[in-house]
Amino acid sequence: MQESIINIVNTLPQHPGVYQFFDKQGQIIYIGKAKNLKKRVQSYFSKRYESYKLKVLTNQIFDIKHIIVESESDALLLENNLIKKWQPKYNVLLKDDKTFPWICIKNEPFPRVFLTRTIYKDGSEYFGPYTSAFMARTLLLMIRELYPLRTCSHNLNKENILKAKFRRCLEYHLDNCKAPCENLQTDNDYLVSIDQIRKILKGNIQEVILHLETMMFDFSENYKFENANIIKQKILLLEKYKSKSTIVNPKIHNVDVFSFIDKNNISVVNFLKIINGAIVQSHTVEIINKLINTKEELLSYAIMDIRKKTNSRSKEMIVPFYPDGIPQDIRYVIPKTGDKKKLLELSEKNAYQYIMQKEKLDEKTPATRQAELLRQVKNDLQLKEIPERIECFDNSNIQGQIPVASCVVFINGKPSKKDYRHFNIKTVQGANDFASMEEVVFRRYRRQLDECALLPQLIIIDGGKGQLNAAVKSLKILNLCGNIAIIGIAKRLEEIYFPHDQVPLYIDKSSPTLKLIQNLRNEAHRYGISFHRNKRSGNLLQNQLEQIKGIGRKTAEKLLIHFGSVETLLAAPNQEIEKIIGKKLTFKLLSEIRKTDN
Repeated sequence: MQESIINIVNTLPQHPGVYQFFDKQGQIIYIGKAKNLKKRVQSYFSKRYESYKLKVLTNQIFDIKHIIVESESDALLLENNLIKKWQPKYNVLLKDDKTFPWICIKNEPFPRVFLTRTIYKDGSEYFGPYTSAFMARTLLLMIRELYPLRTCSHNLNKENILKAKFRRCLEYHLDNCKAPCENLQTDNDYLVSIDQIRKILKGNIQEVILHLETMMFDFSENYKFENANIIKQKILLLEKYKSKSTIVNPKIHNVDVFSFIDKNNISVVNFLKIINGAIVQSHTVEIINKLINTKEELLSYAIMDIRKKTNSRSKEMIVPFYPDGIPQDIRYVIPKTGDKKKLLELSEKNAYQYIMQKEKLDEKTPATRQAELLRQVKNDLQLKEIPERIECFDNSNIQGQIPVASCVVFINGKPSKKDYRHFNIKTVQGANDFASMEEVVFRRYRRQLDECALLPQLIIIDGGKGQLNAAVKSLKILNLCGNIAIIGIAKRLEEIYFPHDQVPLYIDKSSPTLKLIQNLRNEAHRYGISFHRNKRSGNLLQNQLEQIKGIGRKTAEKLLIHFGSVETLLAAPNQEIEKIIGKKLTFKLLSEIRKTDN
């Protein structure tokens, strides 16, 4: 240990605080808290290291700084904030970087109610955060079904409304808004709805239901049965929402539950939020323990992080054991029996479920996932064997000019680009996709048979019934029909055609099988188009060159092979062209091409 580090450690105070380790570059590599700064930091430099990781850390320490605070709980808070700010590489990492959604009641005349992930200090009210965006959207949708609210962003102050600056929109005609913009709804009436929404968002659903029941009975007594029925539907909607929350015990109010599970080197903390006896939130985080931290320390880190993110102000916490550094204003409960014990067990089940899902996902290597995909392709297309090798053909031409074709190969669901092949159509004149497909398939598999090369388990033809039948003709000639599965895919509706079957197969658009077939088709199309484009530009260049006096077919071919395009030829130094065709012809060539371009 360096002498400078020894001096720093010996001068540290024996007070609660936070210490920071720096490396040679001045970067913070670790932040920790302590009841006694001197004793805690000295423990890092003992002769016996608890782990190899700790030894690596201490060897990188070049400087130590500290901050003294009043109590250990203050140290815990400061440590958490500093870790969030600097994110040192050796500190515990919580695998959860979500920005949780909130429901906002905007501070404005006729307040809007909407979902947001950003909080502004403008006097608006924010409820949440919700660990599930789906849950927040569902709740917001229910609120809009219950109460007609404005969604526009107009400034609906009294002056603007009296001046008739705004006009009612479609939302009014759909009964989603009462048009306060045209003074058709009073401010007081609107705020009654906002007050009830506020209670729902706080979890006081029963209070809102009682209020609505009173209104329903009043309407009934006054023979306003239509209005009473509208209120009844709102009550049923609230009751349905309330029934979805897991009811524990109405006496358990505003409590946080944290469980800790450590299994197979995976540490997980689950959080449950209890309001009025109902579970209203659930969230799980995985902790990466970069050093050898105790379970008490890990639980403490997770609690601080989750409570900060969820904006929890609960004064009671149910935990499996006491976390390290307990804030004095929190009452910790380690239940042995009863409803609180059941809550802790429920939280532990959620944590275990997280670990089980992670282990299952980790078991599925890329190779395993590919094997599953190919098995699904076999089942969906009713093949005799798993299609480990798939080949796909596509034709490319423009009004019959320069017809070409391509064949791409996928092995175990992945492109094998070294096996891709281009084809110049030799026996077909003009635009005849069927005859072109017949020629290409025949040439491909006759050569594979002659060379005893691998044959595919599945052939895909880019086209409908016509192209498929043409390909099948070639397979019949080669005695391969029935030995290799073959299908066609039509682009318009992505129909899958089979030989001798007039009715196409429609696969679910989200199916992995269809996605793999589409990938093959798209890759064959891309590969064919690129070949066609190169051929087309080469032909154009050759024609252009042959029109220049003094340049024949052989000279044009030499230039084409060397440069590939007019752009490359014009960009090349004169000396490079002269090496191929001489100085005199180079001057003539370049002047003629530039004339044509201008």
